[in-house]
Amino acid sequence: MKVNGIIPLVMALCLGMFQWSLAQGTSQKSNVVIDGNGVMRWESTKEEVFGFGVNYTVPFAHAYRSAKRMGIDPKKAIDSDIYHFTRLGFNLYRIHVWDTQISDVEGNLLNNEYLETFDYLLSKLKAHNINYVITPIAFWGDGWPEPDGDTPGFSHTYGKAECLTNTEAIKAQQNYLFQFLNHVNPYTGVAYKDEPNIIAFEVSNEPHHQGTAAEVTAFVKGMVEAMRKTGTQKPIFYNMSHAVHFMDAYFEGGAQGGTFQWYPTGLGYGKELFGNVLPNVNDYDMPFEEVIKKHHGAKLVYEFDAADVGKSYVYPAMARSFRSAGMQIGTHFAYDPTYLAYANTEYNTHYMNLNYTPSKALALKICSEVFHEIPLYAEFGKYPENTSFGNFKIDYKTDLAEYSSEEKFFYTNTTSSTPRNLKKLEEIAGYGRSPIVAYDGLGAYFLDKISKGVWRLEIQPDAIWVDNPFGKNSPKKTVAVINWETHSMSVDLKDLGEGFSIEAINEGNGFQSQVSGKSFSIQPGTYILSKKGTKKTWSVNDAFKTNKLNDFYAPKTTVDKPWLTHEPIKEVTGNTALQLEVQYGALNKPESIQLQGYSSKGRFQVDFKNIQGYIYSATLPSEYLQTGFVHYNIVVKSGGVFRSYPADMEGKFLDWDFYDTEDYVVKVVPESNPIYLFDAEEDTNDLVRPWRRGFKLVPTEENGQSECQMNLEQLFVEDSENRDAPPIYDYSFKHFIIDEIDGRQSSLKDKTTLVFKGRSLTDKPLPLQIAFVMADGSSYGGMLTLEPKMGDYTLLLSELKPVKTVTLPRPYPSFLPYYLEHKITTEFDINNVESLQFSIGPGIPENQLQEPHGIGMVSVRLE
Repeated sequence: MKVNGIIPLVMALCLGMFQWSLAQGTSQKSNVVIDGNGVMRWESTKEEVFGFGVNYTVPFAHAYRSAKRMGIDPKKAIDSDIYHFTRLGFNLYRIHVWDTQISDVEGNLLNNEYLETFDYLLSKLKAHNINYVITPIAFWGDGWPEPDGDTPGFSHTYGKAECLTNTEAIKAQQNYLFQFLNHVNPYTGVAYKDEPNIIAFEVSNEPHHQGTAAEVTAFVKGMVEAMRKTGTQKPIFYNMSHAVHFMDAYFEGGAQGGTFQWYPTGLGYGKELFGNVLPNVNDYDMPFEEVIKKHHGAKLVYEFDAADVGKSYVYPAMARSFRSAGMQIGTHFAYDPTYLAYANTEYNTHYMNLNYTPSKALALKICSEVFHEIPLYAEFGKYPENTSFGNFKIDYKTDLAEYSSEEKFFYTNTTSSTPRNLKKLEEIAGYGRSPIVAYDGLGAYFLDKISKGVWRLEIQPDAIWVDNPFGKNSPKKTVAVINWETHSMSVDLKDLGEGFSIEAINEGNGFQSQVSGKSFSIQPGTYILSKKGTKKTWSVNDAFKTNKLNDFYAPKTTVDKPWLTHEPIKEVTGNTALQLEVQYGALNKPESIQLQGYSSKGRFQVDFKNIQGYIYSATLPSEYLQTGFVHYNIVVKSGGVFRSYPADMEGKFLDWDFYDTEDYVVKVVPESNPIYLFDAEEDTNDLVRPWRRGFKLVPTEENGQSECQMNLEQLFVEDSENRDAPPIYDYSFKHFIIDEIDGRQSSLKDKTTLVFKGRSLTDKPLPLQIAFVMADGSSYGGMLTLEPKMGDYTLLLSELKPVKTVTLPRPYPSFLPYYLEHKITTEFDINNVESLQFSIGPGIPENQLQEPHGIGMVSVRLE
């Protein structure tokens, strides 16, 4: 009996020690308080609270179901992804909990698999010193992107709208909040209400209040009181960006701060957005700032992303603007679980994962440094002045974000910069090449100094995008693959010198490499680089930050077939050489890739050459580009077998039994031909435009021609989320034209006139402003007056003047600036245009601003 009694005692002591050790990971910062200036501070140290991280959803909904369907243990997936969080420098996590899965209709908390997995996730984050902001109520169903299931919670029964007004639904939420905060995490033994790693609670996710201010105050007060009844001292925040005209009401209801989000490129464009989006993130202007200051409120960012953007440069610019706006912490939305990232099914307009989007993920690592280093409310001027700030640099043209301090050097793409202080340098993270690390692979790499002459090297495998990740996605559709490949690398550090040794240390890694000078071959994994003659003082199980020295995680190769991607050029100017590129990824390198086809000058066969990684290039001589059409296929030989594209079929398209006649086609036109920048039949779906009812594409009387009709009942539509906003009588939209002019660059110099074919859709003339938006964000345009009759309307390029640039796509939330404020001084250059901006509003008489307007667009061309 005595022995049996000792066992529970020992287990209790062990659990207590484990909980104590986890608590030490918070540096004993205890609770967070908000001072008289609206700044969150750690109560015990009075230090400012700051942090950066991501939203991540594995314990719930689609992510959880997908793991189960794929035979994946969600907890093991969490372990792997959190390891990546630590490598990216995250110290913050946020989630809107799927209350509909862990509550019943009365708001009683259900201890089920979802809550248990969530508890596990929080405990693992805690073990790695990652704090969190928790939003207990999401209002969401459990489906997206699948249909919602029949979940037991109050949100499923009432829906969001009723949850904000229905008495029984409100009671259920209050009951749920009380029970949720009192819930004790079995992995830590600590209730949420007391958890040191919880910085704050946000009551609910994007409530979208209607009604009166008094009703909103009463609602918020009821929720806050239910939470305070638990005894929690945590700050309680409320989402304020979805109805900013109720801001006083939120604070009067007991909220201590506001939560905000930012989607500067809109949501759901359906494919990758190109062009410079730095103008969209120039600043995070909050016109209601004085209201927040009046209530001494704090501010945090619960979600943000440059949706549908595949580049890396924009993220640190967003972090900079957040800090200038007084945001203390921020979390990106959303980090894809690695097991789902091949298909990006969770949120197709977002795409973020260290393995599958390495350059973008490294940008978040730099964002973390921004939040930790840039002071609150620091100002860095207007674009383009603010592309360099503190230890940070942003370059749109090279898709580069960079951070260089005394001890750290991070970059998201190839850079020519050198570290600030090579002697003090202790940490490197990069993608591509730099003066100190040259790497041919397409994965991220990390170098950490362990001791003098000893560095830890971590190499992630190659990420290859093989389809549009932002389109309609499915588990049956692969948007990206992972390939484990041997690449060349060189490391130029005085601390290592030449001829240093390399030792693989992660489990199962038997790769061996010899260093020649400073260069060597390398495969994905974790390694120790040791200066020649350095005595070994480390062990693979040594602590490395919050991990072990030999830790490593990456999915195995997912390349199960050859993947070739190629975007043909639509139209080119005759008598100019045609340069083509393909991306080809396979388990084995190809023996050859050939361009085979014909034009009016006869058949041709040209070899593609590997120029970098998986990119191959071929140039078709100008003699084959005579007026007419070029038809071609791409033929890959691998393992003695031929495969032809675009058919993606075994064989050569010239073989007698190759039955697929599909090929790539390029139109070849004389230099004098117009350059079509917009064609309604082909390009309407690609317009970047705020949604309005009454837009449609209709055929005209001419064969092969259509008209994009845009009817506007009114120019200004009251914003239900920002009712106090001053009216802007303008409707603007734009069209990216980079692809339209790609093959006609040599003809641009001779074009003098922009021709718009269209009409006014009302019975009166309509002023229309058309402007070219340059790569630097400036715009040059002029006015047309469209008549109700279809016709051609012209603008001379020589007469274009500077006009306002509208931030398009329109950013969300809607209180953000409509026009770009900048300090750009460049002049108009047709060679640097990226898009066309169309504006209905400028030039319309004041007494007609509130009348219906509309345009029909057939085409826009340069002559």
